[in-house]
Amino acid sequence: MAQPVKVKVSLPMLAAHIDHSLLHPTLTDAQITTGLLLCKQHAVASACVKPCSVPLAAEVLAGSPVKVCAVVGFPHGSSTAATKMAETVEALDAGAAEIDMVVNIGKALGRQWHYVEHEVNAINRIVTTRGAVLKVIFENDYLQHEHIRKLCEICTDLGVGFVKTSTGYGFVRRDNGMYSYEGATTPHLKLMRASAGPGVQIKAAGGVRTLDDVLHVMSLGVTRVGATATEAILEEARARGIGDEEIEVEVRRSDGTDGDGASC
Repeated sequence: MAQPVKVKVSLPMLAAHIDHSLLHPTLTDAQITTGLLLCKQHAVASACVKPCSVPLAAEVLAGSPVKVCAVVGFPHGSSTAATKMAETVEALDAGAAEIDMVVNIGKALGRQWHYVEHEVNAINRIVTTRGAVLKVIFENDYLQHEHIRKLCEICTDLGVGFVKTSTGYGFVRRDNGMYSYEGATTPHLKLMRASAGPGVQIKAAGGVRTLDDVLHVMSLGVTRVGATATEAILEEARARGIGDEEIEVEVRRSDGTDGDGASC
């Protein structure tokens, strides 16, 4: 029998791993404001918002340690490089400190690596020059291991801050005609950690809904997670005895595994 997976964690550490996602297209400004106030209350790493919400997020989060994270080329990555660059500049000017950019997925699938590298490099230069951080979203549900591995290599060479699994909106049509997505899976996270250089951090997004999901991906080397269930995750942590002091806790997977299940 495999040994239980254990993670050292505290409430502040857990919150510092979370990018609270406020990206659903139906969210009103009132709902986004409520989410931003939740981010302030729990001192999460960042509030991840749509480009049109960056000024609001910057206003609500002013004076707090919570960073404003803006998505670019979201969710399909198909904008031109020039459009993504302009979107990045506008978001930074409006107060964003982190940028989550979707790669051009079709170009990656077509192995047009020069195009992908040029685009990521252009965005990363803008972001780092402004003292901000870039996270590059792959949308792993659409990719094979060879594409993920190559994207990690490109991002490592360019000195990108993070590589990220998914948007949470990359639905794939299945054999039964229905659309679904897996998001951050254990095999993909292990592949990304093995393929990206030590200076590149990993963000897991898509399907990270419970405390044990977060603890599990942390055990794989993930340092940031995208989550909509932030409040429930932190409440669960308190119920498990996690407080301000760091303690060691066991990962309990809902699928009955010992913490090394196939998906998150």
